[in-house]
Amino acid sequence: MSNQTASYQKTFTIGGDITVNRIGYGAMRITGKGIWGPPKDHDESIRVLKRAVELGVNFIDTADSYGPNVSEELIAEALYPYPAGLLIGTKGGLLRTGPDQWPVDASPAHLKEALEGSLKRLKLEQIDLYQLHRIDPKVPAEETFEFLKQAQQEGKIKHIGLSEVGVDDIKKAREYFEVVSVQNMYSVDNRKWEGVLEYCAQENIAFIPWFPLSAGNVAAEEKLQKVAAKHSASVHQVALSWLLYHSPNILLIPGTSSVAHLEENLETAGVVLDAEDIAELDGISPPVG
Repeated sequence: MSNQTASYQKTFTIGGDITVNRIGYGAMRITGKGIWGPPKDHDESIRVLKRAVELGVNFIDTADSYGPNVSEELIAEALYPYPAGLLIGTKGGLLRTGPDQWPVDASPAHLKEALEGSLKRLKLEQIDLYQLHRIDPKVPAEETFEFLKQAQQEGKIKHIGLSEVGVDDIKKAREYFEVVSVQNMYSVDNRKWEGVLEYCAQENIAFIPWFPLSAGNVAAEEKLQKVAAKHSASVHQVALSWLLYHSPNILLIPGTSSVAHLEENLETAGVVLDAEDIAELDGISPPVG
């Protein structure tokens, strides 16, 4: 195979009208341990958010459940009044009962409270991208979708996305509103949702992978290290870069509470893979067991 350099689109337009750089920032990690309570270093979290925007990030992903509330409050503290062109996407549908505990509640009553809280904390009259954190098995999906449709009609939400869903879920939701984004767990060595990614690409829906590199997959690690050494890059940067090349609708939201790590993540844009690298990484298998 030739060493011809591959290329990828640098931006993606969400919902047909909001164009963002494909490397964004995920604001989950600016909270305390277990995504609970305030951050260990408040000032560093503020610096991270400001630096992200300085470096060209114009898509920040958060949720009312991060903290809870803490992530949204920090975003407003650091960045309000928001610079033109900055898209803040938030999510609702999870409760917090303690560190690392995430019970689902996508009932209209809870989502109403969550949405109103997010609007207040983010100091917004309308949320540009509101994503359902989970479909709730205890609540008919139609009730959840009807609430989101109504909130959109009332002008509280501009665009709507989903998280951890299959193609049938997306199709069902699209009976109620346009789905502009899907946020599922996905990485170079965890492609369970490949079919969803392909469907989203066909339908021009943004696909936002979370947990972009599984840990403990030795075979994958070896291939990633081989490519990383070639480019004087980190394994994490290579795993992120592969996602950019893999499908043009993928948006990255690597998260961190450190400015140094943020800058390293954003340097992923400078990792230029060639066809041989991509073939090597495409061949990575999911972990065994």
